[in-house]
Amino acid sequence: MPALSIAIMVLGLLAGPVMAHGISDVDPGSLWSFDPWLLAPLYIVGIGFYIGTQRLWHHAGGGRGVSFHQVGAFWTGWLVVALALTSPLHWLGERLFTAHMIEHGLLMVVGAPLMAFARINGPLMWSLPSSLRPAAGGCLNLPILARPWALVSHPLSATALHGLALWAWHAPPLYIWALQDTAMHRLQHVSFFATALLFWWVLLHGRGVGRSVRLRDGIAIACLFVTGLHSGVLGALLTLSTRIWIPGQGALAGEFDLSPLEDQQLAGILMWVPMGMLYTGAALFFAYRWLTAFDAHAHLPAVRHAN
Repeated sequence: MPALSIAIMVLGLLAGPVMAHGISDVDPGSLWSFDPWLLAPLYIVGIGFYIGTQRLWHHAGGGRGVSFHQVGAFWTGWLVVALALTSPLHWLGERLFTAHMIEHGLLMVVGAPLMAFARINGPLMWSLPSSLRPAAGGCLNLPILARPWALVSHPLSATALHGLALWAWHAPPLYIWALQDTAMHRLQHVSFFATALLFWWVLLHGRGVGRSVRLRDGIAIACLFVTGLHSGVLGALLTLSTRIWIPGQGALAGEFDLSPLEDQQLAGILMWVPMGMLYTGAALFFAYRWLTAFDAHAHLPAVRHAN
């Protein structure tokens, strides 16, 4: 399973430096990152979701408004994102291409879909004082916000934005800039996660085209196919390339008996195969839901005729 292979790779990378020659004397505590620019929004969302969930359940009953499954998905996704950004994986990702790819994979195809499934907008609205909720809802309906949101929340727009972020940040000039500049590195992480969250939210809950749920699921299948295809192409290019794209990214490759080129190729394989399988698995889920809805719709006229 792709998720299992990624988890095994993460554990191996986190355990490896402890025994690796040259960095065995690094204090493990110093490998944890606590960047307030990344952690503050994460904690604000987490606290807001918790408060909003408690208020919703107090008002409507446990599991109503936001289900237990959604709460479980949110906190699992939140924990994945938090560990990806703060654990030694983040420190290692600045020095090993493979670790960097795992970190981004956890953000985009694990944490983001889980948090999107949780549909966090409802609990976050309920986290506000009751006197502020109408004003907050009114602000979201202002044309200055509603029109851009209508544009980016279309499945095709969300797919394009997510693809643009993926390809742009793997262009060598931008990638090197992100490695050298802390602000750009933050922006890289935020754009990966934000566009992935938008992408998965639109596929799971978005308006699609028209009001048909079946049409929305059909569009989701197409968007996942396109995303899996172009991300696979990028992964294949990294894997099959005979030259190093990002000099310096594999600084610690030798500690894991890899050359910098092999480190890049392994990172490409991770994008090409495990991440591609996750996109394919999600497409199969939507295909199953689409076929189930189609079958139910096809049997409905026969039931009405029999009655």
